[in-house]
Amino acid sequence: MFTGIVEETGEVAAFERTDEGRKLAVAGSVATVDLSVGDSLAVNGCCLTVSSLEDAKAWFDLLEETIACTSFGSLQAGDRVNLERSLAANGRMGGHFLSGHVDEAAKVTVFERRGENYFLEVEASPESAKYLAPKGSIAIDGVSLTVCEVEGSRFSVWLIPHTLEVTTLGQHKPGDLVNLEFDLLAKYVESILAARS
Repeated sequence: MFTGIVEETGEVAAFERTDEGRKLAVAGSVATVDLSVGDSLAVNGCCLTVSSLEDAKAWFDLLEETIACTSFGSLQAGDRVNLERSLAANGRMGGHFLSGHVDEAAKVTVFERRGENYFLEVEASPESAKYLAPKGSIAIDGVSLTVCEVEGSRFSVWLIPHTLEVTTLGQHKPGDLVNLEFDLLAKYVESILAARS
């Protein structure tokens, strides 16, 4: 489990295609320091399992399914990514519960400054609109945020300067893909109601 409170922005150290499949390495100074092989790390909101460690770099094996369901297909060495270690049992719960299972990659439609804050709009798939609610929770690239407006499958969030400083969200422009994880409670309610019908 994760909270959507990003610990640091790390750097893609390598993204390779090998005989064994795709491998991703990320470097960081906080989130990668005390990891062990087998631990989970959220990279842009996607829960990945550490397959090996080298200095301050964590390596991951990526499934084709992971590439297909996330924005990882466009990653390159040098790109910045949001990193969060899994929630410790005695940790603070600052954001909202996240599984690190990305639901889909979606396009940024608007990113602009409005007054003193920044407005970010994303267009989710039409099938996912049912999970969006004003004042509801959403994770964009692993960042816990509050939905402010919903219009069809488009939704928007407001970003404070601190969020832009400590995450990669300020780097996005219209057309970029971001990873979305919708609220767990909404998905469970949907599942329960579907089972009753």
